[in-house]
Parts: sequence; structure tokens; C-alpha cells
Amino acid sequence: MTTIAVLGNGRVGGNLAAALTRAGHEVTVADRTPGAAADAARTARIVINATPGAGSLDRLAALREELRDKILVDVSNATTDGADGLPADLIYPGSSLAEQLQEALPDTHVVKTLNTMLFPVMTSPATLAQTPTAFLSGEDLQAKQTVRELLIDLGWQKEWITDLGGIQTARATEAAILFVPHVIRSAGFTPFAISIAR
Repeated sequence: MTTIAVLGNGRVGGNLAAALTRAGHEVTVADRTPGAAADAARTARIVINATPGAGSLDRLAALREELRDKILVDVSNATTDGADGLPADLIYPGSSLAEQLQEALPDTHVVKTLNTMLFPVMTSPATLAQTPTAFLSGEDLQAKQTVRELLIDLGWQKEWITDLGGIQTARATEAAILFVPHVIRSAGFTPFAISIAR
């Protein structure tokens, strides 16, 4: 059992919190109440960023002390929205939200994962017709191993998880968000994920 704080109580955060609780972890969900995120992060070993990516950097940079020596699992994508509310462009072209977070939080182990799929797949990967891929990006090998174990708790098979390397590799997975609006417009809001076929 691990103490986990989920920052964000929308569809993504709520889905992850429920699944991790079912897996036996002690989970706290922080809403937007002043001080809730700091209180939750302070007492957790792992913090999951499920807040809207456009505001994540400022929100989490303010928690530098609470996040010291913690693992920060970043599942968000920082994008501008188009007229239909779907992602339109990257906020950090030539970089990534994960890199910006790691730079702002040098004493925190940032691990990027689960950001290349619609949120239902994060906790139910086996429901897709084809095998999905979950990617890991981060500088700390032990932190990535801990996150890998969390993914297995969420139903991911070991062979479905690919470690891409350092935090800079999050640029590639975050750019995959640009697929999302086109796929949704062509096929509707049906769960899907990026998959590496070998």
C-alpha cells in the first residue's frame, strides 16, 4: 500500500483515484479548495498531477516544499483549446510540461506517463481491441520503477509499458495529444490509446 495524493478531481483524477483505491492504496483527492493540494501532497509518497495542463506549472511550482523528495506522476498535457474545446496546440513547443515541471521542482522526481490515451484507458487498458502502450519518461530510475508498479496495479501488463528514457522524451508523448482532436472528430469519443506495434 502506498499513500497517494491525486491533484484534480475531474474525470481523469476521479478515475485514477477510484482505481488506485480499489488496488489497495491509500488515496487522497485534492479539489480546488485553497490549501487542499498542499495538505494532500504533504502527507503522500506519490503525487499524481491530474490538473488541467495549461495551469499545472504554476499550480505545482507553488508546492515546491510539499513535493520535495516525492514522486510526481504527470498525466496531463498542456495545450490550448480550439473552438470546439478539443486540444489545438502545445503550450510548450520545443519542450514539454514534464520538463517544465522538473525544472521548477528540482528536488522532485517527475515521471510522465498515461498521457497518450483517453482517460478510460488509463485504468482499463485491457478493454481495447489492440494492446495499448504506456510510456515512462523521467530522470530517476527508482521513481520510474515505482510508477511502473502502479501501472501494473491499474491493469497494465509489464510488456505494455515502455521506458523511453529521460524527462526530455516526454516531448514526444506530449506531442501525441495533437492526434486526439482529429481522431475524436473522425470516430467519436471512443476510448483509444497510442500503441507501438512490433
